[in-house]
Amino acid sequence: MADIAPVLKAVVPAAGLGTRFLPATKATPKEMLPIVDKPAIQYVVEEAVDAGLTDVLMVTGRSKRSIEDHFDRAYELEEALRAKGDDERLAAVRESSDLAIMHYVRQGEPRGLGHAVHCARQHVGDEPFAVLLGDDMIDARDQLLKRMIEARGQYGGSVVALMEVAPDQVSSYGCAAIEATDEDDIVRITDLVEKPSPEEAPSNWIIIGRYVCDPAVFDVLEKTPPGRGGEIQLTDALRTLADTPADAGGGVYGVKFRGRRYDTGNKMEYLRTVVQFASERPDLSAEFMEWLREFVRDHDGAGTSGNA
Repeated sequence: MADIAPVLKAVVPAAGLGTRFLPATKATPKEMLPIVDKPAIQYVVEEAVDAGLTDVLMVTGRSKRSIEDHFDRAYELEEALRAKGDDERLAAVRESSDLAIMHYVRQGEPRGLGHAVHCARQHVGDEPFAVLLGDDMIDARDQLLKRMIEARGQYGGSVVALMEVAPDQVSSYGCAAIEATDEDDIVRITDLVEKPSPEEAPSNWIIIGRYVCDPAVFDVLEKTPPGRGGEIQLTDALRTLADTPADAGGGVYGVKFRGRRYDTGNKMEYLRTVVQFASERPDLSAEFMEWLREFVRDHDGAGTSGNA
């Protein structure tokens, strides 16, 4: 196999309208909703940086200016904190602007994830790149993206992250038909089906929001017609690449992820994520968990008192 180019760039699609969180997202991007005291999108960028990707392209849309502001310097705020001697908050404010080299491109209209990824073509060029969806947060203790980059280095082609779900959940995701390799956590993808019925699903392994793409995906996306929902699906392009020869950038592999994933794409999962993160914060956990136990105890008592 020819030398495989290293993965150095990350693409983060962040142009969605966030309709599930209205009215909060009427003027605030859903990516900026806080997980305790840090916006969700910062955790995603930190994950990319931890995997060695310090060149990050954010694909944004209208009303997303606050994302750019968050990753920029805030000189007046920094000066005010410095004057107060508040070094702890000063460091927290500077952290986001020092994370990575940030770039931005606009997705003019919401035409799907495939279209959002294609918007990165000029910036990415002929290099492989990672795609991280802002709705999916991977626990920093689980090095999923690093493992995916390793798989790309070993097998070439493109790599997707897979999680196993119950059969009744496959219809909400892209689902993979898989073949084993010599490694327990890496499989070869032979087919991808977007939101199949449980009866039609080729497996219980679904694609979650992490991808490492060969640059060949751009030519495929250019020719990919709109699919489900009238949108250009990245899944459809990867399905084509799964049948493409390796010397043309083809081949798709999956990393089976059995770690901790937080889905912030709907209200219930978002609330669970906030509670989980607060419960594990050294500066908050003791007081928060004491309050939470008392709240649950009182709530359970109120809910059962009428049945006594």
